[in-house]
Amino acid sequence: MTLPAVLYFFINNYLPMFGVVIAFKNINFADGILGSEWIGFKNFEYLFKTSDAYIITRNTLLYNIVFIILNTVLAIALAIMLNDIKNRIVSRTFQSLILLPYLISMVIVGYLVLAMLDVEKGYMNNSILPLFGIGDISWYSETKHWPFILTIVNVWKGVGYLCIIYLAAIIGIDQEYYEAATIDGASKWQQIRSITIPLITPVVSIMTLLAIGRIFYSDFGLFYQVPLNTGVLMPVTNTIDTYVYRALITMGDLGMSSAAGLYQAAVGFVLVLVSNYIVNKKNSDNALF
Repeated sequence: MTLPAVLYFFINNYLPMFGVVIAFKNINFADGILGSEWIGFKNFEYLFKTSDAYIITRNTLLYNIVFIILNTVLAIALAIMLNDIKNRIVSRTFQSLILLPYLISMVIVGYLVLAMLDVEKGYMNNSILPLFGIGDISWYSETKHWPFILTIVNVWKGVGYLCIIYLAAIIGIDQEYYEAATIDGASKWQQIRSITIPLITPVVSIMTLLAIGRIFYSDFGLFYQVPLNTGVLMPVTNTIDTYVYRALITMGDLGMSSAAGLYQAAVGFVLVLVSNYIVNKKNSDNALF
């Protein structure tokens, strides 16, 4: 019965690992992967010697750190509030509405953002800003707004998925804990702080560790589709993934893009091991492995 799943993981996850060798070769399609020239770590030099190396690394790391913190805090808060809704129909309706953005394609999200921020016909410039006496803003020409815009879009789209996971963990908590706390006179906040948060900490730790493993990856659609690949915004929207994609489209260098992917995977793997080691030292029950 496990054979189909084993075959799926072998074909989809393990067999492609052979492609790691591309990162160390100057790919020539006529010679094939194995016959191409071995050039060692030269493909990695492109990432580290480019003038944009600092910017793309800074953007990737800082955005992901902010995303992890905000999504975790807001998802837990939403999950706690949803758990307090006793009407089953209302609760399921809110769960569906919160999860819906997660299921929307980032291409569609990009055009929704454009509908909000378009200079001439956007909802912000035509309806919201005039209420506060603020003139039109050229959103796609000013970099200062986009760290906040990208953060809001990421939270709006991703918090629902985490919320459902944390809600499932909260629902699994034995209600006798809350009944005993209520009898002892504990307030709602005290119950959340002393019962809910400690008992869902293992789930929070696992989800956070998994997110840390992808801290050197970025949501390509968020950073490419939402800003509409606008050149003037690249100082605050360019990440490792978008940079490699643009370089691949421009130069067609598979070796360089493969090197970037290997670099991201290796750093993510090390970060998961280190983070899990630290968590394991503090409380082994909250560790991933």
